[in-house]
Amino acid sequence: MNYATIANVLGKLLIVTGSSIVFPIICSLYYREDDLLSLVITAVITIGLGLPLWRFFRHYNDLDIKDGFFMAFFGWILISAVSAIPFMIHGSIPSFTDAFFEMMSGYTTSGATILTDIEVVPHGLLFWRSQTHLLGGMGFLTLTVIFLPHGMGGLRLFRAESSPGQVITREKFVPRNRDTMIWLWGIYLTLNLLETILLCAGGMSIFDSLCHSFGTVSTSGYSPYNTSVGHYDNAYFDWIITIFMFLGGMTFMLFYHMMQGNWRMIKINTEFRWYLGFMLFFCGAVTWILWKENTYGFIDSLRYATFQVTSILTTTGFTTADYEQWPQAAQMFIYAVCFVGACAGSTTSGIKVVHYILIWKFGVAVIKQIYFRPMSVVSVRLNQRPVDRSIIDLAICYFIVNIFLILGGGCFMTLTDDMDFTTAMSSVIATLMNIGPGFGGVGPTKNYAFISDIGKWFLSWNMLVGRLEMFSALVIFYPSFWKK
Repeated sequence: MNYATIANVLGKLLIVTGSSIVFPIICSLYYREDDLLSLVITAVITIGLGLPLWRFFRHYNDLDIKDGFFMAFFGWILISAVSAIPFMIHGSIPSFTDAFFEMMSGYTTSGATILTDIEVVPHGLLFWRSQTHLLGGMGFLTLTVIFLPHGMGGLRLFRAESSPGQVITREKFVPRNRDTMIWLWGIYLTLNLLETILLCAGGMSIFDSLCHSFGTVSTSGYSPYNTSVGHYDNAYFDWIITIFMFLGGMTFMLFYHMMQGNWRMIKINTEFRWYLGFMLFFCGAVTWILWKENTYGFIDSLRYATFQVTSILTTTGFTTADYEQWPQAAQMFIYAVCFVGACAGSTTSGIKVVHYILIWKFGVAVIKQIYFRPMSVVSVRLNQRPVDRSIIDLAICYFIVNIFLILGGGCFMTLTDDMDFTTAMSSVIATLMNIGPGFGGVGPTKNYAFISDIGKWFLSWNMLVGRLEMFSALVIFYPSFWKK
């Protein structure tokens, strides 16, 4: 591996992260709270670690895919570790295990928290906590690619943070990797800005608007309030956030095509049509159940159901109501949504719609071949193009490994923390899919504070595996990975 180049890239990553602390520092100065020193010390430490790596390892070699996997794995761990420092210095989260869990949850856009009272944390630290969503939403390494020389392994870094679904649906729309990342970040930041403006227009403070925008477009879910978005009980805020959660779940490639006036790409994009179909079906089903059971009136049923289904399906994790108090049928639909995820190439995690499409179409094609057309060739098409069989095998493998990780993780949590089956399974699903809230002891009105240190480290690992779409994190443990 190219260790000098890896050190240089990690150094740049530390410098970018440390420099970004300037915004929480400004926030702390504005509110005049006691978190300023902890933020300044963290910025100094982070930049101080990054500068020597950047300065003394400036000889670039091209990166291979192994280097990309290595940086994706250790880069997220390194940044989560240094980002935990201000919480420990200030005392808001004195335990390194808890602080690391909170930061890994933030950067991986999981939204799972160990804080029992979020509202007592100073504004500067709350802003830093939400800003981890902004930085992690598009992926650390996609940001780092912007600062690399043109053509220097950027595609390999991007692949290390990409899901199999992104490989399946990839489309080259700009000629150079760095230009691609600039376009993606430009679209991403524009969506954040638009939501912030719309929330402010409805009467939300600029601080709250920024925090909720960071958590929405990145489909993450940290809110500065204990009751999440439900703190406001405001239909306008609910619908604005719902719309941007939906947009955050779309393939970002489509936004570029729309900006170019190429609306045909939306029409032929198979995954977007299925994504919209999933959304309409689950929102409609939960709305009907809530209305039929007289949980709310029809308008409120539509509002609460649409918000919660969109939040879970896009792996955001915001809440406006305690859905564990809803009828069992509605809870069952919410539970099913946890296994879906949104589109590949978005800020979301989860299994992803595209994998379900490929598995479904392959299953239908095989049944037709066996029972109706024995002499035919199995063919699966996506976006009006045939899909290679190796891609289908990858989708099936990805789905199966996810299920095994959930079952194995649930057993592990049951044994180590002696928790009930619902809480054990839900904690693994909510962290592996980067959703945040789940059911049982980690439900929408609860948190992860009660879990043991071993359990928290395991769930932190789950969040990283889920964010790196599994294979990039698991390949590190193959002995052959470390061989030349």
